[in-house]
Amino acid sequence: MTRRIVISGASGLIGSALAASLRADGIELTTLVRRPPRASHEVQWSPGEAPLDPDVLSGAEAVVALGGASVGRLPWTPRYRRELLSSRLRPTETIAAALRAQGPDAPALVSASAVGYYGSAPGAVLDESSRAGSTFLAELCVAWEDAARRAGEGARVALLRTAPVIHPRGVLKPLIALTRLGVSGPLGTGTQIWPWISLDDEVRAIRHVIDEGLTGPVNLTGPTPASANDIGRALARRMHRPFWLPAPAWALRLALGPAADSLLLGDADVRPLALERSGFSFSHATAEDAVEHAV
Repeated sequence: MTRRIVISGASGLIGSALAASLRADGIELTTLVRRPPRASHEVQWSPGEAPLDPDVLSGAEAVVALGGASVGRLPWTPRYRRELLSSRLRPTETIAAALRAQGPDAPALVSASAVGYYGSAPGAVLDESSRAGSTFLAELCVAWEDAARRAGEGARVALLRTAPVIHPRGVLKPLIALTRLGVSGPLGTGTQIWPWISLDDEVRAIRHVIDEGLTGPVNLTGPTPASANDIGRALARRMHRPFWLPAPAWALRLALGPAADSLLLGDADVRPLALERSGFSFSHATAEDAVEHAV
């Protein structure tokens, strides 16, 4: 029997890599797109403006809901904060409503979230049972996950609390630019723990969640903690550039506002407990290995 998976956000970094991996293994895809369809596997939808026809999801094994406006776009003005929230809630609510209409035979929902759920918690070791933080991103993730849980009573819902992806189009993008110019260095103290994951392991972990039928929150993050300095130095070594020029925390907050604490200065030692307990093994066990592979 042919397996079929529905994906929203299939044009993004994670979505496109996931779609390519699934297709390579002969899994049939249906992708939800905002523009007129250009291929037979595409279905146009207008989340937040019109319902999604539940028949689009009928017979699928899972619906993978990805996407949302980039948190890396700065500054976070009040208007852009609303966009960060609505670009996640509207698609998730639209998919949840279609799944609810399907009843007990609905596919599983594998819904994006982020390790930003935990906020900043210096000195703590965080797993899926840890409480939400108090930052804007933490509040965003709580609302995002609540929207996914509206898929209906008894619905199978997995919440992908994804770490920043070690990739030139991911968390490395601004760091590569600074490193290339020879002006990279510690961000604040640089000792803050940054959750991370390689793109390969992100895709493999999403597929593992689907294949193993995991539900509830699942931290998609590498197994070995790394500081901001660890990642910055690994990139500098890989690019044969110096790592020397510190950016004080006060200067980052002055330049970036609240985003500085959420994106650069936050300290969150997030562990992938659910993945490891379900037998997942990582291709890239350290951030240094992920950087070497990505750059």
